[in-house]
Amino acid sequence: MKKAYWAGAALILGFLALGLTTFSKSMTPYVSFDEAKKAGRTVQVMGGLDKTSTRYDTPTKTLHFRLVDEKTKEVIPVVYTDVKPANFEDAISIVAIGKYEKDAFVAEKLLVKCPSKYQGEETEKQYGKKA
Repeated sequence: MKKAYWAGAALILGFLALGLTTFSKSMTPYVSFDEAKKAGRTVQVMGGLDKTSTRYDTPTKTLHFRLVDEKTKEVIPVVYTDVKPANFEDAISIVAIGKYEKDAFVAEKLLVKCPSKYQGEETEKQYGKKA
């Protein structure tokens, strides 16, 4: 009976170790642009869109743009190969998930934060009607 307990405990510890390593590998932390260049693995970077840098190649579905760090004003070029997100040009901020390769951040996913269509209504309710 003791061998069964030890085997069960070893099995449970094995599953816990497997779950922990899988969980830690799937985490993608937010990092600065400098840290993204050095990371060598999938990370998340966030910044504002440099609206003058947007270029979309329709045949290859490749979007090129630059993100600007709001605090440091540092710029990082981003390449995203997929359909261009809706309201991309209206973005307040963009989160790019991917890794830095050669001379650009290659994004696997983009999260685009656009201004809320209700934002103006909330301001009017709070401060009165606009003049």
